[in-house]
Amino acid sequence: MASTLHHWAGGKEFTGTSGKFGDVTDPATGAVTVQVPFASTADADQVITAAAEAFPGWRDTSLTKRTQIMFRFRELLNERKDEVAQLITAEHGKVLSDATGEVTRGLEVVEFACGMPHLLKGGFTEQASTGVDVHSVRQPLGVVGIISPFNFPIMVPLWFTPVAIAAGNTVVLKPSEKDPSAALWMAELWQQAGLPDGVFNVLNGDKTAVDALLTDQRVASISFVGSTPIAQYVYETATANGKRVQALGGAKNHMVVLPDADLDLAADQAVNAGYGSAGERCMAISAVVAVGDIADELVDKIKTRTEALKTGDGRRGSDMGPLVTAQAKERVTGFIAEGEQAGATLVVDGRTVSPDADGSGGFFVGPTLFDHVGTEMSIYTAEIFGPVLSVIRVDSYQQAIELINANPYGNGTAIFTNDGGAARRFSNEVQVGMIGINVPIPVPMSYYSFGGWKSSLFGDTHAHGTEGVHFFTRGKVITSRWLDPSHGGINLGFPQND
Repeated sequence: MASTLHHWAGGKEFTGTSGKFGDVTDPATGAVTVQVPFASTADADQVITAAAEAFPGWRDTSLTKRTQIMFRFRELLNERKDEVAQLITAEHGKVLSDATGEVTRGLEVVEFACGMPHLLKGGFTEQASTGVDVHSVRQPLGVVGIISPFNFPIMVPLWFTPVAIAAGNTVVLKPSEKDPSAALWMAELWQQAGLPDGVFNVLNGDKTAVDALLTDQRVASISFVGSTPIAQYVYETATANGKRVQALGGAKNHMVVLPDADLDLAADQAVNAGYGSAGERCMAISAVVAVGDIADELVDKIKTRTEALKTGDGRRGSDMGPLVTAQAKERVTGFIAEGEQAGATLVVDGRTVSPDADGSGGFFVGPTLFDHVGTEMSIYTAEIFGPVLSVIRVDSYQQAIELINANPYGNGTAIFTNDGGAARRFSNEVQVGMIGINVPIPVPMSYYSFGGWKSSLFGDTHAHGTEGVHFFTRGKVITSRWLDPSHGGINLGFPQND
């Protein structure tokens, strides 16, 4: 029988008042394992109120105390990362190694946030004018809303939450209704680390919960990761309600392979970046751009590696797990059919996969490879968000650049080459926010910032790094003059200069 989850506010759980619930499934079996409550407007108000009431006390808590809690949270998360990885695999479907890697990347941001006392240091100018000093400080915003996607139920919340909390804000996290358990697990971990009640809160639900965060005047900012249409909606609605917003949208990431590249390396990395986490990640490579006469050899190498992958239950040593829901499976298989009908060459058909899993109820689509893909085809223009890799053939480096720059997305891209000049030129000319050189998934380290360009980002601030710190704080400049008794001020008994 499926268990029932809850919301989390003020350091404790509550089931809410809406009476509406959604099913959470095990993607490897199709079985409903959990029911998640969908918040009513009243539920959202209760969670936001808890965060708002906790803010003054947390804002005034010393940086030393905040940092101590952050270090304790880091240690607890590291000790129990295998536990939450199991939880992620059970609800998302990604294999355990991917889930553990997700937690590890989130840990990096926690470690970055442990340095918040240094990151919040202001500036000071003595004697800016006669007897006048100027200094700057950065102060927290208040209640901040985080709306996270299903594909990284721990990592994406950890892109934002540690930085926001260490800077003195209180948080309301709205996780995906497809895999919400990790968020509640994290709430309990924050409590064990000593975080005061109300500083971290979880609001489960659907559009009602999202709209409450976007419109409630007590919420100062919104951080979002998801599809481009929803990112645009979040940005427009939240900014219209006076909030600062970082809304990270969709992607169509290209990997350019030049004729001088190591084709074995390129093929290995195309497979890893295209099919890892079943392609359900915004930094996945979905378009391989083969330049010149290497395409046939490159496709053969990718095909051999693709066919060797084992698809199945992520807890059973598979290379690739299922998609997150039955709807996701239907969507991806629909794109495969469209690509075939449009005339692309279907080199490996993932619809025929025989997964290593119990029963036949899982949401499996095997790794799929297309060649001779045209830029007008839906498998090229759409963000499929599944294990579908498309090879586009071009004659020159310049055509590859033009192809990428014409795309409406600008999240991540990569080039494979042994030519340093070509790599440097690519880095300069390509209109994309994150670039890899012989690295297929160029996700920055936590002390740099994550985010794309064009339709991959709404707002001008990326996640974590220095930009993240600035997003969750406001600058304040104080100009002061103190009267000097020796220069005509009030006589307070200080010795007078001759």
